[in-house]
Amino acid sequence: MNPLSKLIFELAKLPGIGEKTATRLAYYILNQESNYAEALSQALKDAKEKLRYCAECFNFSESEKCEICADAGRDITKICVVERPSDVTPIERTNSYKGVYHVLHGLLSPLDGIGPEDLKMKELFVRLKTHDAKEVIFAINPSVEGEATSLYLSRLLKPTGIKTSQVAYGIPFGGTIEFTDRHTLGKALENRVEMQR
Repeated sequence: MNPLSKLIFELAKLPGIGEKTATRLAYYILNQESNYAEALSQALKDAKEKLRYCAECFNFSESEKCEICADAGRDITKICVVERPSDVTPIERTNSYKGVYHVLHGLLSPLDGIGPEDLKMKELFVRLKTHDAKEVIFAINPSVEGEATSLYLSRLLKPTGIKTSQVAYGIPFGGTIEFTDRHTLGKALENRVEMQR
């Protein structure tokens, strides 16, 4: 495989990138000054080498605790549960939420062989005890798997007396939190509702 084909092949592995987009990206990179390719390569290398999961919330972090978990001004009694690290940033951009997060790294999907033990659920329950949590907010994409995951966790939380809520459905069913505009997401957080069990 020649270098151009190899570059297109690797870029096409990225989510949401088809062969046409990968080809456009490859030609864009090749048409830039050589220092652009070097900077891009270094940024990828640094991200892979220097980022790890936060020991508290499992978001990406350069240190043991991410900036949010290390911020003493955050309300640790409110934990917002999200599917992926990429869901934290759009919620933060709303400036509507001052609690902390917990990243599950996936959703329950029995058909795909993904059960509770494959997600960061056990770690969530450890945090609930150590943080004396008062509320768990589910900001999980509205899908069949998302609903199943929220309901499963909500039922496990019921005996604890911890309030559970989910973001209001200003987000379209089948949409993703990562690509929802900040105003819609901010309103969805403000108008969250307590979950029925």
